[in-house]
Amino acid sequence: MSVQGEPAAPWGPPYLLYLGSATDDLAIKTARGLAYWRPQWCLGQHRRADCAVTLGLPDIELAQGRNEGAQTMVIGAANAGGVMGPEMVADAIAALEAGLHVVSGLHHKLRDHPDIVAAARVHGRTLFDARAAQPGTPVGTGKPRAGRRLLTVGTDCSVGKMYTALALERSLRQRGHRADFRATGQTGILIAGAGIPVDAVVADFISGAAEVISPARDDGGWDLIEGQGSLFHPSYAGVSLGLLHGSQPDALVLCHEPTRRHMRGLADYPIPDLMACMEANLTAARLTNPAVKPVGIALNTSNLPAHEAQAICERVGALFGLPCQDPVAMGVEAITDHLIASFEI
Repeated sequence: MSVQGEPAAPWGPPYLLYLGSATDDLAIKTARGLAYWRPQWCLGQHRRADCAVTLGLPDIELAQGRNEGAQTMVIGAANAGGVMGPEMVADAIAALEAGLHVVSGLHHKLRDHPDIVAAARVHGRTLFDARAAQPGTPVGTGKPRAGRRLLTVGTDCSVGKMYTALALERSLRQRGHRADFRATGQTGILIAGAGIPVDAVVADFISGAAEVISPARDDGGWDLIEGQGSLFHPSYAGVSLGLLHGSQPDALVLCHEPTRRHMRGLADYPIPDLMACMEANLTAARLTNPAVKPVGIALNTSNLPAHEAQAICERVGALFGLPCQDPVAMGVEAITDHLIASFEI
């Protein structure tokens, strides 16, 4: 057995994406992110009988998946608190018994469950906790560093910050520019193969973690840093602020879901005004980079008809005087154009 932090046996794709008993799409955002950005890695999905959602991938049993070439089961479902219930624990053990490595992005660590650790040891499989912070993260210094950085920020959680950063990386690379996605959450880490899960970092070290994942660079390229949470979310504003300070962003893209009426999980807190949200993020970012600029708005319009999505992007873009697009439905080329023009790259 190998556990993160020790010399690890190889684990990786092809993946079998575990959806468990998920009841809504937000609960499987890790699995959906992998299926969207790395479809070539994803062999199929494994669901319990009461699972209410699907990725549209083949439903595959654990032993079948191993026989068809799967190497790793990725726990792609999450719940409030990131807890592994008895059913999930049993399924993780069954995957190990079937010959699969197991990867998780939950707060409840695989390596902290003795039965899972024992099964991994018996069957010679690897466990990897993507949401485990590594030791040695320094305190942030705020010292200016070379390079260009863009941070995605949001009006709420789960509004498209990771998707936007990945789309901008792809767009810049397609145009011949150097660009690197910098992951700060469990899904992004599994997609990129590296990163720091900042919501698992002790508060004093969040800005330092952002400095570590986006170090100085002198090649003219961009770091596209995955934002987390929202300055307006009472539960997660701390991690958002730490990222703003540690990233020292030259550019911000504000992400928003226009059909959402209250902060995720907090019905008494309405979604903030877009203009106020942008200004609050710019004000916070100016502490470590006074020259920061807004370069675009990214809307998640997946719950809107196409004509309404286009209309709201046009209205919001006109309000800010910035390009506004849905990165999935429309791409980010207009935002990339504005980024290039703003920094003459």
